Amino acid sequence: MTTDISKYRFNHTMYRIKDPKASLHFYTDILGMKLFEEHHSEEAKFSLYFLGYEDPASNNLTRLARQGLVELTHNHGTENDSTCAYDTGNGEKGGYGHIAVTVDDLDAACERFDKLGVKFIKRPSEGRMRHIAFIADPDGYRVEILKNPML
Repeated sequence: MTTDISKYRFNHTMYRIKDPKASLHFYTDILGMKLFEEHHSEEAKFSLYFLGYEDPASNNLTRLARQGLVELTHNHGTENDSTCAYDTGNGEKGGYGHIAVTVDDLDAACERFDKLGVKFIKRPSEGRMRHIAFIADPDGYRVEILKNPML
């Protein structure tokens, strides 16, 4: 039996989320992703949401054939648990960092995020790296925002 590593593709990253309504709003309405698939298990008490960007070349692909998706995993009941907070990996010890999204106009995107009340971790005007911004999703996971040089 052999496997061809040239055929390997990055499919998705999974985040645990507290409130699916808030997270789905953030990823679809604020970042513009599309919800491709969702699964709900009442028995196991969890829901999965798979989101990503439209790609005309991928329109007929199944979720497992796509690349670059975010899987949001909601454990039922956490939205009502005031003590629930997930470790984003960016605390004292660090570790996990962020996902990145490219935009057509960094300044215009940041202005839009401001108007929508998105929490900024770093604005382009702050620090040495003036070509990036960092925003936070409802659970505190970081999203790096960069200008797409092809647009």
